[in-house]
Amino acid sequence: MFARWSVRRRMTVAALLSTLVGYFVTAVLITPLAHSVLTGYQTEHASSAARRVAAGVQRSAPDRMRPVTATEDVDLIQVIDDRGTVRQASPRLLGYPPLIRNTFTGDDNRLDATVCTDQVPGAKCLIVVGYRVPVGSAFWTVCAYVPTVPWYISPLYVVAVLLAVLLLSAITAYVARTTVARALRPVTAIKTELAEITATDLGRRVPPLPHRDELDDLARTVNQTLDRLEHAVQQERRFAADASHDLRTPLTAMRAQLEEAMLHPDEADWPRTAVALLSSLDRLQAIVTDLLTLAKLDAGAPGLGADVDLAELVEEELARRPPGKLVELDLRPAVVVTGDPLRLTRLLANLLDNAERHAESTITVTVDERDGWGVLEVLDDGAGIAPDQRENVFRRFTRLDASRNRDAGGTGLGLPIAREIARAHGGTLTVEDSDTGARFVLQIPRASS
Repeated sequence: MFARWSVRRRMTVAALLSTLVGYFVTAVLITPLAHSVLTGYQTEHASSAARRVAAGVQRSAPDRMRPVTATEDVDLIQVIDDRGTVRQASPRLLGYPPLIRNTFTGDDNRLDATVCTDQVPGAKCLIVVGYRVPVGSAFWTVCAYVPTVPWYISPLYVVAVLLAVLLLSAITAYVARTTVARALRPVTAIKTELAEITATDLGRRVPPLPHRDELDDLARTVNQTLDRLEHAVQQERRFAADASHDLRTPLTAMRAQLEEAMLHPDEADWPRTAVALLSSLDRLQAIVTDLLTLAKLDAGAPGLGADVDLAELVEEELARRPPGKLVELDLRPAVVVTGDPLRLTRLLANLLDNAERHAESTITVTVDERDGWGVLEVLDDGAGIAPDQRENVFRRFTRLDASRNRDAGGTGLGLPIAREIARAHGGTLTVEDSDTGARFVLQIPRASS
C-alpha cells in the first residue's frame, strides 16, 4: 500500500511521524526540568510562609502566641516546642501530632525534608521547610508543609503537552505537505510537457526553470534526452527508409526475373534464371546479416575479452581470403589489444572488402603502435574520398555517388558495422589524409602488460 503512495503523501506522513516522535521526546526531556522548577517554587513558597510565622512566634511566644492562619497560601503549618509538642497549628492541622520528627544539626537554622503520611487527607507526601526559633532558653520549630509535585506535574500539564505535541506536529505536517507540493509543481509541469512532446512533436523542448537548482538540472537533462531521442528517431526513420529501399531492390529484381520467365515458361532459360535469383538472394542475405549484426551492436551485446595480436589477425584473415588485388604488409609484431577476435576479424574483413572494391591494383595494410594505442591502417590506391564525404561513408546504407557503379555489390553497411565494432572496443575508426586512395585508420587501446 505504501509503495503506491505519492511522494507528497509519503513526505507528509514522514514529517508527521518524525515530528510526533521529536516533540514527544522533547516534552519527556523537558518535564524533569519543569518538575524541578515547580518543586523549587513550592519549596520557596513554604519557606516564605515558615519564615513569616517564625518571626511572629519569636516575638510573642510563649505567652502571647496568636493562632496560626494560612500564610502565603500555605495552610499546613505547625509550631513545635522543644519537647516535640505541637503548640500551635493552622486550622487544617489542629489536633494533629507533629508530622516530622527530624532534628536540626549543628548551627543550621533551616530544615528541608520530605515526609509521607496518611494523617492529612488529600496530601500523601509533603515538602517540609522548618525554621528553628529561640523561645526563652529553648528552641522551637516552625514547619510549613506543601504538597510534593508529582513526576507528571499535573493532569492538566499532561493534557496540555499532548495537545501541544499534536498541534505542532499537525502544523509541521501541513507545512511539509505544502512545501513538497510547491517543490514538485515544476516536476508535474515537466511530466505534462514531456507527455505532450512524446505524443505530438519531438522537436519541442521543456522550458527552462527560473532557478538554477536540481529541478532545472532535471529539465536540462530531459531536454538532452529528448535531443538524443529525436536524433535516434530520425536515424531510425532514415535507416528504415534506406533499408526498405535496399531490400526492395533485390526483391524487385527477383520478381521481375520470375515474371519474365513465367510469361514464356517453355522458352525460359531456367538455369540462367536460377543463377540470377541466387545472386539476388545472396545480396538479400548479406543485407539481412548486416542488419542483424548492427542490431546486436546497437543493443550493446557483450563480446569476448581476449588478447588479440593485430599482426597475427591480419595474416590469418589474408590467408583465408581468395586471391584479389595485391596486398602489401607493414606489420609490427606484438601489438596486442583486448577485444573480441571474431568482431575484430569482421572489422578487418569489412575494411579489406571496401579496399578491394575501390583499389586500382594495390592495398596496403599497416600495423603499428602509437602512444599506447594499437593502430591498424588499410590504404587503397583508388580514387579516394573527398574530405567533406569522409563521415558520410560511415552512415548506414550510404554509398557515395561516384562509387555506386563500382560498388554495386556492397550493402552500404560494412563501414558502419566496422565503426560500431571499433566503438565497442573503446577505439575509433576514421578516414585520414593520404597521397592516394582512401586511408582508413583504426585505433584501439593496447592491452595492459
